Amino acid sequence: MRRLQEPELPSLATLLPAFSRAEVVVVGDYVADEYVYGETDRVSREAPVLIVRYESSELKAGGAGNAAQNLAALGVKVRAVGVVGDDALGTALLDELAASGIDVSGLVRVPGRPTEAKTRILAGGRSTRRQQMLRLDRTPPAAIPAAVEKKLVKELERAGRRSAAVLASDYGSGAVGPAAIEALRRVKRAGTPVCVDSRYNLRAYTGLTMVKPNEVELETASGVSLAQPNGVEKAARALLRRVDCDVLLVTRGRNGMSVFRPGLPPVHIEAHGSRDAVDVTGAGDTVAATFSAGLAAGGDAVAAARLANVAGALVVQKPGTATVTREELAAELLRP
Repeated sequence: MRRLQEPELPSLATLLPAFSRAEVVVVGDYVADEYVYGETDRVSREAPVLIVRYESSELKAGGAGNAAQNLAALGVKVRAVGVVGDDALGTALLDELAASGIDVSGLVRVPGRPTEAKTRILAGGRSTRRQQMLRLDRTPPAAIPAAVEKKLVKELERAGRRSAAVLASDYGSGAVGPAAIEALRRVKRAGTPVCVDSRYNLRAYTGLTMVKPNEVELETASGVSLAQPNGVEKAARALLRRVDCDVLLVTRGRNGMSVFRPGLPPVHIEAHGSRDAVDVTGAGDTVAATFSAGLAAGGDAVAAARLANVAGALVVQKPGTATVTREELAAELLRP
């Protein structure tokens, strides 16, 4: 396995100016990540639970929204395609995305459908750090209506053919169904790179440009144990054949990432830096977004992966759902 280290990182910075000239479409499951902060100092008389006195709250874009915001932070033009509910959370999520400079005209509001949301309650004592106590998930109970799906697919194909790349961010909530996957294949055949980050349905994404599993997802999707000798490569080759993609990008945590392509030797990229992660929340979104930006800017698969490797190392140094700006990425690439 060919291994890449970091001395050539400054050369990757030449791709960054092209980010602002590229547009990437992000299709997927847009989620409202709501954070509620409070203080707790006593147990309820009603039940053995802590009482949380409300202090503040904030809303962030999760799921495909986090991937879209990562692209926007890199200076890429972003068009969002997906669905949100016709409710207050949907309005807040659209406002959050639009405030990041993302084009939200491709997000369809569905009357009567709740916006998918994850509400995290974080609390602690006076002058202590707030820690997560509870997460409350709101998931739409029904599939996307057929008429809405048809509209989404039409928008995906129209916008995708005009863009420099498409990123499908599939969290399993139904925004990227079989019809949308067929549209992604048509977009790819028309010449636009299509990248995929799917948590539960990797094997459905056949015939596209890039598929990005982590090691757990790789083992599950390939059916090949990673515990055996050379298990990662065996599993990657099996999945590569099954999904028939151009690039399989395997993220491997502290072991970096590996790039597999048909007929070529694998390329392993060492983990960037030596600092321990602070928070890995959303790191996969950052990696998928930066890889897509690298392709959109004209880089090849290995260059895009190396950019994504550095961006991933930077974002895990930040608490919570976070992004990496183009300026931060440039500074790290050019750091002596």
